[in-house]
Amino acid sequence: MNIAIVGSRKWADKTKIKDFLHKIKKEYGKSAVIVSGGCRLGADKYAKKYALEFDMKYIEFPPSHENHNMYCVLPPFKYGKPYAVWRFFERNHKIAEYSDIVAGFVPTGVESNGTMSTINHAKKLNKKTLIIS
Repeated sequence: MNIAIVGSRKWADKTKIKDFLHKIKKEYGKSAVIVSGGCRLGADKYAKKYALEFDMKYIEFPPSHENHNMYCVLPPFKYGKPYAVWRFFERNHKIAEYSDIVAGFVPTGVESNGTMSTINHAKKLNKKTLIIS
């Protein structure tokens, strides 16, 4: 079961993500794979931190203008491209396509275009989606 955790860079409530991952681990056990965009801030940061602390399978889809790392699903030649904003949205679509469930963590009152891009693409693909604030 591939479960994406995406969200705002402004997400600061690490306890909600920790509790969500604990629930996922309890429900899906070793079959759970946590999918993230690999951002060093906000929801992605906490998804990675707690997935690894809980010894869960963890993978990333950074935008292709970033560097390949040990958690990337895509091969190294897909990375290191010139920066372009559209690469974030391309990445968001890949996350939605790869995942069975997409959970978006967005603080109340914060607009998160990237998170909603992923959620909306997942909905078009008839994937289960959740918004947590």
